[in-house]
Amino acid sequence: MRSTDDTDAGDAPLMRIGIVCPYSLTIPGGVQMQVLALARELRARGHEARVLGPCDGPPPESFVTPLGNSLRLAANGSIAPLAPDPPAALRTMRALTDEAFDVIHVHEPLAPGPTLTSVLFHPAPIVATFHAAGSSTSYRLLNRALSRIIKRIDHKVVVSKDALALVQSHLGGDYEVLFNGVNIKEMQAFEPHQYDRPSVFFCGRHEDRKGLRVLIDAFEQLGDDVDLWIAGEGPDTAALQARTKGEPRIHWLGRVTDEDKIARLRGADVFCAPSLGGESFGVVLIESMAAGTTVVASALDGYRNVATHEQDALLVEPGDAGALAASIQRALDDDDLTERLRANGSLRALDFSMSTLVDHYIRIYRDLIA
Repeated sequence: MRSTDDTDAGDAPLMRIGIVCPYSLTIPGGVQMQVLALARELRARGHEARVLGPCDGPPPESFVTPLGNSLRLAANGSIAPLAPDPPAALRTMRALTDEAFDVIHVHEPLAPGPTLTSVLFHPAPIVATFHAAGSSTSYRLLNRALSRIIKRIDHKVVVSKDALALVQSHLGGDYEVLFNGVNIKEMQAFEPHQYDRPSVFFCGRHEDRKGLRVLIDAFEQLGDDVDLWIAGEGPDTAALQARTKGEPRIHWLGRVTDEDKIARLRGADVFCAPSLGGESFGVVLIESMAAGTTVVASALDGYRNVATHEQDALLVEPGDAGALAASIQRALDDDDLTERLRANGSLRALDFSMSTLVDHYIRIYRDLIA
């Protein structure tokens, strides 16, 4: 461990922490967002945290070490930007050797590429966070090999009970449940985007499991005085844009920065998450609650980890466009309901502060180093 008189609390020395992401850090995604936010919070406390991962372009932060470009591979009903090639593995091992981290924190440790390489190489104590929920073909088909690999992990974490059910049912082992975190103060410091009319905001990958098609079906049932703002992109973008061509109420934003996303969340009347499945944890719902936006979402187990129907969000049956439209209209029309949902949502978001999450991870890091 680095010799230093600097501390984050009491006399505890600061640490060198390597955080490894399997997905391209230049492509928006929930895991990427968590990795970068975790590193920012650790660095704000004085720790030397660096993020290692694929980058398809300039690294998004000065503390990111790029490990090469990514390839688009099918994973968990989506397309994941992974780097499973040998050059990326060699760059990973070289970076881990050169940096001499006190502890290495890998996210999605069994994903092909830098995280799996880090677990196998194991130059320092390994903390692993499992994010995926639902089903996994690789867990099922490679059960025996993966069960041996996870024994090399020194401390295993899952982000939800659904993620726990997936990995434990296939691979066994003991796991600590630590929900994902959101930087509440950062969210609330942004100036809200000013919309001209009542607005519904969607931000996510344009693929079937995210339910954008269902949201567009629902939007056709709403009044002419409401606008839908769609951020992100994906394999369904072109077809959905063609379908809505000539509809002046629907606005396609393309890929947006984190700053623009937060500003639009802060200004929107409703944030809608119409996902059909495959969500282990509703971090985007927590972001919306922290931003002071009314949340309308699918009643998925992953979203129920953070949201409660009629208390801090409106939850509807996945895929039911009629029910989704009715809930959005209700959120737009009922001021008393909106005020109650937003107030409760702001309180609920505090349970998922990134600062609290980092406290837990620092405890884990120190225990392993000791």
